[in-house]
Amino acid sequence: MPESLSIGKGTLDVLVLRALTWGAMHGFEIFDWIEHQSVEPLGLDDSAIYHALYRMEARGLVEARWGVTENGRRARYYEATAAGKAYLRAETKKWLRYSRVVTGLLTTSVAERSSR
Repeated sequence: MPESLSIGKGTLDVLVLRALTWGAMHGFEIFDWIEHQSVEPLGLDDSAIYHALYRMEARGLVEARWGVTENGRRARYYEATAAGKAYLRAETKKWLRYSRVVTGLLTTSVAERSSR
């Protein structure tokens, strides 16, 4: 089994917001969505999801309401706000650009570099 990847705080916020594009979810649903959508294990601790949610709620990126889970348990359901959706779009654009640049640098061969 591959070693888990570690992700930074800002990246986790973007992943949580991405999960919420599918609709309102409680914390464990968000954790489960991220784990199941990932092509490799991220090694997330579910408490990190809750810390991210509280942080983003304070910043106005998500809002929460109380609801009842399928199991009949009371839980806070989170939704991305308009500000959260705008933040996700902007951060996704930055992330993809950053990833493209770094991938290019890491995969450029010496021959390619010399011909420039």
